Amino acid sequence: MMDRKIKIGIIGAGKVGVSLGFVMLKKGLSVIAISDNEEDALNNAYRYLGSKGNIIFTKDNFYALNLSDVVILAIQDRLIKDVAGELYSKAETFVNKVIAHTCGSMASDVLKPLDEKGAALGVIHPLQTFPDIESAIKVIPETYFFIEASGKAKDVLEFIGKKIGKSTILIKGQHMVLYHLSAVFVCNLLCALLYLSENIMKKIDIELAPFFPIIKATLNNIEKKGPLYSLTGPIVRGDVDTVFSHLKAIEDERLIKLVYKDLSLVAAQMAKERKVIDEKTYKKIEDILRKDSI
Repeated sequence: MMDRKIKIGIIGAGKVGVSLGFVMLKKGLSVIAISDNEEDALNNAYRYLGSKGNIIFTKDNFYALNLSDVVILAIQDRLIKDVAGELYSKAETFVNKVIAHTCGSMASDVLKPLDEKGAALGVIHPLQTFPDIESAIKVIPETYFFIEASGKAKDVLEFIGKKIGKSTILIKGQHMVLYHLSAVFVCNLLCALLYLSENIMKKIDIELAPFFPIIKATLNNIEKKGPLYSLTGPIVRGDVDTVFSHLKAIEDERLIKLVYKDLSLVAAQMAKERKVIDEKTYKKIEDILRKDSI
């Protein structure tokens, strides 16, 4: 298939679909069609992509599929199975077509039974956060794409991922949920953690902005040395009194205290693994963190 120009169709004109389409066109790939059942979404896609090539904008998913060699379902996770079923019911054959979705928590088997009619199935998931289309367009070239596929689908999706992103990484279908869980921890739950931190700051009229340098420095350290050897702070120093004072300060904040205790237990285990605190100090910290009365 890659000995000629691959014709790519995208089902879903949201942030992921439009931003992927934009970067594909910029990198010289041929996006032939974009479909979505929402008129507003198609109009928005046209604003970004209408001047970039001879793209068909349509509400008919099956029409977009028929025009394409590769079809990427960039739609909400809960819709993938239904859209796959819709396509299956309308086609006699999918021979020579690659059909993939962009969901990070589902394997390609959610697209079955499209393979019964000849489709090569796969997943191409950008390991990236897409708060809006403009931001996504900027970061996609530095993004890793995780590919779950085999045979022809693997070759084609790796080609696309390497063309538009930093690189590709192959993953097994049975590992998709844990992979996605990891992504949620480093991205979504990091936002939640900083949100809790911001709420603490508001109590003493401090803004989040002065904390950005320490956040960035921590991430830089993690990139160089990994999480284990980037951990600093009172627990690494075995400073039991400071841990106790933190807990006293948030004794009426149930959610913040719960998160603090659980993450501090993890930090204590990390410090113990690094051998920067001894067993006696670890036990003191653990006892304080597990007490219900603080």
